[in-house]
Amino acid sequence: MKPLKAVVLLAISWTTVFICPGQTIQESLDFQAELNEKYADTARSPLKEKDLAAFTGLDFYPADSAFIIKTRFFRTPGQKPFKMRTTTDRRPVYEKYGEAHFTIGGSSFMLNVYQSHRLREKEGYEDYLFLPFTDLTNGFGSYGGGRYIDLKIPAGDTLVIDFNRSYNPYCCYNYKYSCPVPPKENHLPVQVTAGVKAWGE
Repeated sequence: MKPLKAVVLLAISWTTVFICPGQTIQESLDFQAELNEKYADTARSPLKEKDLAAFTGLDFYPADSAFIIKTRFFRTPGQKPFKMRTTTDRRPVYEKYGEAHFTIGGSSFMLNVYQSHRLREKEGYEDYLFLPFTDLTNGFGSYGGGRYIDLKIPAGDTLVIDFNRSYNPYCCYNYKYSCPVPPKENHLPVQVTAGVKAWGE
């Protein structure tokens, strides 16, 4: 699939079929504003000291409701825990919690959604899910190492994925961090022009 063709199909399919009316662009913008607030906070920011001093905000793709996707979610119980690869020797334990299925331009796609064994034991994170992914913008507008989306365990068999809320691994800003590498099965062969862009571009 050619990247340009993929973008057209992406826009058509997601706009006409998969927009989730329960979430709004304003919620996406609120998330992005909160992310900027966090990165500007010296106590919470992953930025290097010199970058923090000059920080005025992250660069985002224009927020687009076509990238708020209501997917079919399939729970995958009984999965074997595994050690996810990271940018260092650290290997945190995750397990595949479920699958998000959706269609782009008549083609079906699936993203695995994971749960961290460490975080699920932490108060306030019991329902936390992790979606790392790569797409055709990596290295061409977005961070080359892929991006992340934080999710919550859904009550039913649908899961809303808002790609406007995708953010970069901390390693994008500072190599002192150890960041999970998106598994190869979570690659989308389309351009996801939503969420945060590469740092410094």
